[in-house]
Amino acid sequence: MLTVLIADHDATRATQLEQAFRDQGYGVAGVVNSAFELAAAVAAHAPDIIIIGTDSPDRDTLEHLCLATRDCPRPVVMFTQDDASESIRAALKAGVSAYVVDGLDTERIRPILEVARVRFEEHQILLRNATETARKTHERHLIDAAKRKLMTHQDLSEDAAYHAMRRTAMSENRRLVEVAESILQQLGQHG
Repeated sequence: MLTVLIADHDATRATQLEQAFRDQGYGVAGVVNSAFELAAAVAAHAPDIIIIGTDSPDRDTLEHLCLATRDCPRPVVMFTQDDASESIRAALKAGVSAYVVDGLDTERIRPILEVARVRFEEHQILLRNATETARKTHERHLIDAAKRKLMTHQDLSEDAAYHAMRRTAMSENRRLVEVAESILQQLGQHG
């Protein structure tokens, strides 16, 4: 059973949200009445999905949402009355996966949460891919810089410098980028 954590400063709306999710078969891990409590509640309860009820997503709520999901990323669904495009944009930028305007229709809960989960998973894949691409690009730059240092300091061709680095990496059972970092440290201090 999926669990949700509900955050809403309006006690009546929070109770309505809690009941609607329970009626649809979701577990409610907890209810917090302030965005300030969100990070601690997410860390303590590890919900599958975060539900935020608000009249309009204010800056404090969005900042605390970012803090809460930075270390424990989760899909976030926001139920609000604010249909302003700036508010929607700010909420999505803060990590909201589904932004629902004008109340909660109990029959729509399942599809809304499914959309939020799928959108969140796709976003996480994009983030991982971007991080991996950035890492590989950084490593490629280090290897190229080390290769240029070897070419200059040992009067090697590009191919010979690369093969020397590969041989060192294999003989020392290290990654090529680790060898490149060592070369840059050694030759950078002396050259």
